[in-house]
Amino acid sequence: MKQKCRYKNKKNRFGEKNLCLTLLSAPTLIWYLVFCYFPLFGIIMAFKRYRLVPGKGFFYSLIYGSDWVGFDNFRFLFLNPEIGRVVRNTVLYNLVFLILETVIPVVLAIWMSYIHSKIVRTFAQISLLLPYFMSWIIVSYLVYAFLSPDRGTVNALLEKLDMTGISFYQRPEFWPFILCFVQIWKSSGYIMMLYYARMVTIDSELFDAAAVDGASVTRVIRHIILPELKSVIVVMTLLNLGHLFSTDFGLFYQVTRNAGSILSSTETIDVFIYKALMEQSNYGFSAAASLIQNGIGCIILIFANQILKRTGTEGRIL
Repeated sequence: MKQKCRYKNKKNRFGEKNLCLTLLSAPTLIWYLVFCYFPLFGIIMAFKRYRLVPGKGFFYSLIYGSDWVGFDNFRFLFLNPEIGRVVRNTVLYNLVFLILETVIPVVLAIWMSYIHSKIVRTFAQISLLLPYFMSWIIVSYLVYAFLSPDRGTVNALLEKLDMTGISFYQRPEFWPFILCFVQIWKSSGYIMMLYYARMVTIDSELFDAAAVDGASVTRVIRHIILPELKSVIVVMTLLNLGHLFSTDFGLFYQVTRNAGSILSSTETIDVFIYKALMEQSNYGFSAAASLIQNGIGCIILIFANQILKRTGTEGRIL
């Protein structure tokens, strides 16, 4: 009888603990339910020709007022003559971003760890992290201030050097470099802080032992820092692979100002879907494209994670 009562008390205490943790995580759970799981209902739009019924809401129009078309929306997507160029731009940009957003933040984090002045280190952290908190609207105006054909800083410098100005918003060959620079400038500070936070947790005895042995900075980076950062690098790479067919809409639409003459090198799947939605009002086509886009990303993420699991690599997420 005493054992039963003792078990009952433990069960109550366990329940109270779980209740507190559940309440603590409730805002995050609600956010994911509302913005991530509840919108999954809209997947059905990819298989229908959506038509808004006057006087009825979205759900009624989707379920009862829209005709079921099966895979017609997907067929329309694959038969579009522009889809090859759009997919190529999306994948190539993401592969370049994947490489640059791994190498540059790691280099910055290592450089940050060797700054001994607290004031200089704090100033460097703030300077590198500040662009991450800027909206793409602000960034687009900053880019336009540099590249504007009339009053842009770059063209003003070219004129002072007696050189011909460049109409950047009409020259698609420049934009792969511009977009890569803007993306790295905006995101590298935040990613660098993730790597730097991991470096701070490295056992200081390892560095002391390396100093006693007379190891150079290169050897310390190669044999201590990089192995410790390996798991974080793997996780970040996996997460980026999951977005291989997705791009930041603000970067490719706002920064480029959707200039028609440079779409050959700036239009990605997200911009393509948005234009189809706004210009053609083809909701089913946009939903089908988004479903394929995210489905392929999920498959790539699971496949890459399984490879890491089979090879025993640290940092897998599933």
